[in-house]
Amino acid sequence: MESVKKRLAEFSLEAHDLYLNESVPYLDGPPDPLQFYRDWIGPNKPCIIRNALSHWPSLSRWTPDYLREKVGSKVISVAVTPNGYADAVNGDRFVMPEERRMSFSSVLDIIEGKVEVGGVFYVQKQCSNLLQELPELTDDLEPHIPWMSTALGKLPDAVNFWLGESNAITSMHKDHYENLYCVVSGEKNFILLPPTDRPFIPYGEYQSAVYHQKDNGEFVIVDQSPRVKVPWIPLDPLDPDLERYPQYRQARPIRCSVKAGEMLYLPSLWFHHVQQSHGCIAVNFWYDMEFDIKYNYFQMLEALSEATAST
Repeated sequence: MESVKKRLAEFSLEAHDLYLNESVPYLDGPPDPLQFYRDWIGPNKPCIIRNALSHWPSLSRWTPDYLREKVGSKVISVAVTPNGYADAVNGDRFVMPEERRMSFSSVLDIIEGKVEVGGVFYVQKQCSNLLQELPELTDDLEPHIPWMSTALGKLPDAVNFWLGESNAITSMHKDHYENLYCVVSGEKNFILLPPTDRPFIPYGEYQSAVYHQKDNGEFVIVDQSPRVKVPWIPLDPLDPDLERYPQYRQARPIRCSVKAGEMLYLPSLWFHHVQQSHGCIAVNFWYDMEFDIKYNYFQMLEALSEATAST
């Protein structure tokens, strides 16, 4: 098994040297679908696409005043945490946010500093919440990305809306979706690691729990019942504990910033950690490729990494 572990590490380093970029490349406009599949989807490489959503009315319309008028009274799902870390490891627990139902205007009041409350608020419900909770905004953008839908031969499985405070942070994780992440206002900052870096990324299994804010404003952690273990990454790439996780020294994280009007293609199974500017608004399109050949290949790599980590 030691020989397999060594070969996995060598394979990761070879991937970086042979075909992965040291930074995320830029495309200057919407690509040809076939060319995009050949150059980016097939090789599983991220890129940032400029001028791909410049025709969206949302880029100029989605001001706080417009959103209040259009959807201010709508009640939406909001993630609330004491520290901005939702769906993240806290001690020996994997803690999810308190899901709170509140009006869109109330969220804007908090983000704009008009109302002081305890906790960090983030609109981040990933269940196609733009279509489910805020359909009034769909006329301000495309229902899908035509060239991506053509490249993959399908429409997106989810379209998600994101709005939050600057200290709302997405902990490192991966998704099985092909992801087009479109920043409408503000800026998103990503730390990316390819699936081939999996041997260097620590995982653990943690009791699942949720935050709950008491009447006095204090947050407590409440275990979920039945007791469920969740596999998650305990490492914080902003301040990695290299004494505890020395293998992470071999990882080669890539940092990139996605600004308003830009679109990040985030391939399936890439690990990512996300920060944002205050009040940043984004929309992302998820294309489910769980049964794609590429997905199955990287799942095999995942299984080998897990097997060697346990020896």
